[in-house]
Amino acid sequence: MEYVTLNNGVKMPILGYGVYQIRDQEECERCVLDAISVGYRSIDTAQVYQNEIAVGHAIEKSGVPREEFFITTKVWISNAGYDKAKASIQESMDKLQLDYLDLVLIHQPFNDYYGTYRSMEELYKAGKIRAIGLSNFYPDRYIDLVEFTEIVPAVNQVETHVFNQQVKAHEFMKKYNTQIESWGPFAEGKNNFFTNPVLQEIADKYNKSTAQVALRFLIQRDVVVIPKTVNKSRMEENFNVFDFQLTAGDMDKIAVLDTGESLFFSHYDPQTVEYIINLGK
Repeated sequence: MEYVTLNNGVKMPILGYGVYQIRDQEECERCVLDAISVGYRSIDTAQVYQNEIAVGHAIEKSGVPREEFFITTKVWISNAGYDKAKASIQESMDKLQLDYLDLVLIHQPFNDYYGTYRSMEELYKAGKIRAIGLSNFYPDRYIDLVEFTEIVPAVNQVETHVFNQQVKAHEFMKKYNTQIESWGPFAEGKNNFFTNPVLQEIADKYNKSTAQVALRFLIQRDVVVIPKTVNKSRMEENFNVFDFQLTAGDMDKIAVLDTGESLFFSHYDPQTVEYIINLGK
């Protein structure tokens, strides 16, 4: 496993396992146990995913020492604000059966996220959270928050894949010393992701899959990735990306695939914002 060092010195695996959309508790527990058996130690969940309890059960049953794990959760919009966020983070720890969290993110830049961040700063100083950060913060809101808070976010998790490479956003995160993390590294298969001819040509050269090439591309750009799958063999495939290196030419060919646009949603669209803030209310 390769690691990135966050701006506070905490080491984070560059490859983790995400549990988005695995709401069935038994299936989620089984998936996390499978991922742990493969070798994953970074697990990414969220309050709105409704599977923190299952993740906690898997961690407990795995028998792996707590200090080997890097556990991330995210505060949802409905829990925004200093008091509600603080209480919700404690509730997340209770569900996960953990007495500290490795990373807590603000899930979306809506509602009183400044109050949320203040509560996270306080819990960080108290040692309850090892690192704090953001999710889905576009450069404008990201910069605004960085400039008016005490602790620079350690991570900003944003949609990042070969079709939306977040080049400009990544530049600003580097400027302010925040680690970029990808959600949706496979774009959920959109744009015929897994049969893309550019990815396929490079994959054939290394006897790898298009998925492995896509992950390797992000990793070589120092992007943390958390691919999600419920299939153990795919978990193994996604984990097996540290035994080959893309050339500069390979990287250039993939860079051309970037459209600079989201394949999912835009926070600049009012109807999208209305939809997101009503989720999980």
